[in-house]
Amino acid sequence: MELLQCSSLWIAFIIDSLKLSSVPQILVLRFHSVPISAQKWINPPSFPRYPVLSISMDRVCLTKTTVRPNMSSAVLFIVSPIPDAPPMDREELFVQKLRQCCVLFDFVTDPLSDLKYKEVKRAGLNEMVEYITHNRDVVTESIYPEAVIMFSVNLFRTLPPSSNPTGAEFDPEEDEPTLEAAWPHLQLVYEFFLRFLESPDFQPNIAKKYIDQKFVMSLLELFDSEDPRERDFLKTILHRIYGKFLGLRAYIRRQINNIFYRFIYETEHHNGIAELLEILGSIINGFALPLKEEHKMFLIRVLLPLHKVKSLSVYHPQLAYCVVQFLEKDSSLTEPVIIGLLKFWPKTHSPKEVMFLNELEEILDVIEPSEFVKVMEPLFRQLAKCVSSPHFQVAERALYYWNNEYIMSLISDNAAKIILPIMFPALYKNSKSHWNKTIHGLIYNALKLFMEMNQKLFDDCTQQYKAEKQKEKYKLKEREEMWHKIEELAKQNPQVNGLRYALTLAIKSSIFHFFLSFFLF
Repeated sequence: MELLQCSSLWIAFIIDSLKLSSVPQILVLRFHSVPISAQKWINPPSFPRYPVLSISMDRVCLTKTTVRPNMSSAVLFIVSPIPDAPPMDREELFVQKLRQCCVLFDFVTDPLSDLKYKEVKRAGLNEMVEYITHNRDVVTESIYPEAVIMFSVNLFRTLPPSSNPTGAEFDPEEDEPTLEAAWPHLQLVYEFFLRFLESPDFQPNIAKKYIDQKFVMSLLELFDSEDPRERDFLKTILHRIYGKFLGLRAYIRRQINNIFYRFIYETEHHNGIAELLEILGSIINGFALPLKEEHKMFLIRVLLPLHKVKSLSVYHPQLAYCVVQFLEKDSSLTEPVIIGLLKFWPKTHSPKEVMFLNELEEILDVIEPSEFVKVMEPLFRQLAKCVSSPHFQVAERALYYWNNEYIMSLISDNAAKIILPIMFPALYKNSKSHWNKTIHGLIYNALKLFMEMNQKLFDDCTQQYKAEKQKEKYKLKEREEMWHKIEELAKQNPQVNGLRYALTLAIKSSIFHFFLSFFLF
């Protein structure tokens, strides 16, 4: 009898795979009281999307079509709750519920279709989340493949085309994210899998047969989803996998690197960069010392170039956190990081410049005095440019550095003799000429602090600045006098009048030809 049932099923599978025109669109299969011994034939791992089985006459769990990418019609039946079943049947019932939840429904083209069966699936997922959360010894060896298959069937899919294909900067305050229509089911699938990974019964040695590199690659592809709720679940799940599967750690880091490279140098568009950086922030925090060369190269070749992408504002807080984590691990990386930031410093994008100033202050908060001395000159030359910026937010953010006690201690202890001569011209000039009154007050505060640090040096810089200004005025006057002399000499030349006449004719002729071509063409 078992062999006959198995043969019938395989015939149905073959017919369905051949897609014969004589087969109805909806192929409904009903199974009752099929022994466990036959299930390995009915639902092999290579056919995870085929109909599942009931475990007894009074617990029919599924009558459905083969699940296809276009989500064919499905008919689900309510199954009795797992806790109500005898202990010996609970594992089997759990497996059947997992298989039942492999049915996919259409939430896009016809959201109102199959509402009854959608609710059955939602209730089943909810029940499994509660069951795995509040019960022990429920994650047995037979559950691992079923849980991974259910997760894969529901979530590993081709994402829809981006609603923002040009990669323009996403503004969370203005732009509405595109939400996943099937989220009522997807949320519970994510919730179940997360509880599955966090279960005290979870054994990575068993799960590694199913959660492999291919699984991780499919998981990473979902980070490009436009739904922030999905990306948040993915972030947590990937972090749990990274923590539990030591053999996958290097692979995960390598694939994240590849996503970043593609984002920086090819597409400049990816929805999950912030979430991936957030995961990396935790990973970097756990790096052992001394840092491997691989990790240092990741900082220089991946994290720093991420600063040049136009959509930096979407993920900058997470990026800055990763950079600071590296510097807290190894202070010798400070110089290449600051030089790299100065290399990618924005020239015309003021909001981005403010972000750079924010990050730079975070770096200076953790910098060692010995490393500060190495970078102070190029660093404060850039700050002098920022103070002189006509954009008041850039100038204001740069001047707030003088309210940071640690930065002021670095300046006073090590570098006032170098920094003040660099900063003084920009401060003194903008104290009089900047259009924003708030900037005037901040500049006076900075000048006052410099004066208190070293009065003599401040006076010397003042005198030197005034002398330079006098020298500039003298050079300007000298230049004007020289041009005046040249003009007088030119007037004494008898050919000047003829040359002037020829130039006048040439100009008039050019104007005439311009208007002629304009009216003719």
